[in-house]
Amino acid sequence: MTTIVGAGHARETIGRIAGMARSYGMALLCLLLCLPAHAERLKDIATIQGVRNNQLIGYGLVVGLNGTGDQTTQTPFTLQTFNNMLAQFGIRVPPNMGNVQLKNVAAVSVHADLPPFAKPGQAIDITVSSIGNAKSLRGGSLLMTQLKGIDGQTYAIAQGNLVVGGFDAEGRDGSKITVNVPSAGRIPSGATVERAVPSGFDQGNSLTLNLNRPDFTTAKHIVDRINDLLGPGVAQAIDGGSVRVSAPLDPSQRVDYMSVLENLEVKAGEAVAKVIINSRTGTIVIGQNVRVSPAAVTHGSLTVTITEDPIVSQPQPFSNGQTAVVPRSRVNAEQEARPMFKFGPGTSLDDIVRAVNQVGAAPGDLMAILEALKQAGALQAELIVI
Repeated sequence: MTTIVGAGHARETIGRIAGMARSYGMALLCLLLCLPAHAERLKDIATIQGVRNNQLIGYGLVVGLNGTGDQTTQTPFTLQTFNNMLAQFGIRVPPNMGNVQLKNVAAVSVHADLPPFAKPGQAIDITVSSIGNAKSLRGGSLLMTQLKGIDGQTYAIAQGNLVVGGFDAEGRDGSKITVNVPSAGRIPSGATVERAVPSGFDQGNSLTLNLNRPDFTTAKHIVDRINDLLGPGVAQAIDGGSVRVSAPLDPSQRVDYMSVLENLEVKAGEAVAKVIINSRTGTIVIGQNVRVSPAAVTHGSLTVTITEDPIVSQPQPFSNGQTAVVPRSRVNAEQEARPMFKFGPGTSLDDIVRAVNQVGAAPGDLMAILEALKQAGALQAELIVI
């Protein structure tokens, strides 16, 4: 770690703050929270490096289904898994039995998130999903399944009864109705942790705070706020997304220390000016700092109407003519009058919304206006279409 000015004073201050947090925790937190209302807690805008979830995955069998399991003729791995399970209990399936249909068994994948600091014996939630052609997992029970991490080690054991939110019903005539997804379900507290994952929280003499939204201004405010409380040099900005903070070596003091830091209220930097457009739903979100350079906008619609009004041609009496239908078309073009509105320099979000509402622009029209302003270089914001 690079030596910083005031490091000895910082270590003494850190120890003093940790002791104060243990003795006068509530009083200290009350003082820390009495800050301007527009500030945000450090725990809401940053996370500790190394303190994270870990993904687990497993493969198992769900049994007890009411005829809605896999069709083993199309999913042979289900039958193979079932036979392997029986072999572990000393049961051998004769090879001359042919294709056995296990309509009440389904092969499934099981996944879960192992939270940080999870210890052996604690329970975590799991999600079970069919990987075969099972119609529904409703009423099924997951048999003992190992949940492994990316390193191949087993970190949890899953088993239990599924909770399925969807259902389906089918009539004899082939009619069918399905609500939600019946081929996936959850088991609350369905897995027991068997192995803990080292987090690195109690290693080294410093901790790194990673910002949820990287911003140089926010990083500077965090550094200034911590250094004002603990002394110069305690916090250092690594870049726009990370801040390194000196921390006690003793794990118990480190917990008290972080409980103080995470409740510090810091004024976050303003976000980059953005305009978000969802072309599928017509949703438009305009950020706070969006500005428009001087520009004039007019928006109207041209409506062309073509109607067919055929007439009947009747010949004169005692003539050799024949009655005939003569086509007649009428073409009418109308252009809806829309007033032109002008944006002055530094136009704000409120001015944009008011001007657009005055001309009665629909979401689709507003999308076209914003895109045209961006192409003209008058929209001082990032235009994102999702």
